[in-house]
Amino acid sequence: MIPLRDSARSRTFPYVTVALILINFLVFFFELSLERFQVNQLYYVYGVVPAETLNAIFTGAPLEPVIIPFFTAMFIHGGWLHILGNMWYLWIFGDNIEDRLGHFRYLLFYLGLGIVAGMVHVMANPGSTAPVVGASGALAGVLGAYFIVYPRSRILSLIPIFIFFTVLEVPAIIFVGIWFLIQLFNTLSMGGAATSVAWWAHLGGFVAGAVLIKLVDPGVREYNYNRK
Repeated sequence: MIPLRDSARSRTFPYVTVALILINFLVFFFELSLERFQVNQLYYVYGVVPAETLNAIFTGAPLEPVIIPFFTAMFIHGGWLHILGNMWYLWIFGDNIEDRLGHFRYLLFYLGLGIVAGMVHVMANPGSTAPVVGASGALAGVLGAYFIVYPRSRILSLIPIFIFFTVLEVPAIIFVGIWFLIQLFNTLSMGGAATSVAWWAHLGGFVAGAVLIKLVDPGVREYNYNRK
């Protein structure tokens, strides 16, 4: 399912969400200007590499080179589909969480979720030497928060049916719930095998978003679902 828009309208302009999207695209356009070997080097220097992270922790090596990537990896993407998918979801769902938390709290919330998702990926893949990049972990956290705050909003979705497509309004609790189940299925089905997608980061980010939204916004249950 591809979300087209949601029924929960924001009261404020999503400055942080727009800024995050712009920064991600600027970084991606910079990647496009690089040679292939330079892009690979960028991934290894600014992406999260689980084995290197744990090695630095357990050997007492300087932690700065392995801590910084938990921030920078969120702004690096591996291709057009990767960045377009992530940024579209962020545009659809991020503005509502930003509206709920306020600009500054939302920024901290988003970055914190990305870090947590990266840590979950490291713990789930301790021996991996492959760098992980992308905003998917932080985005999963935004979806987790949306699942809690806006379960009864409706997501206008493009749904494939065999070779055709149809457009339907789907309750957010179903749309996001299906998204989570897909991540869970892929995580369990990979059975520890190497994969190019950080499924554990998605699950970790989602759960973190669902839990942390209640801590940073204790009045979460007071949302007015009638707002259009």
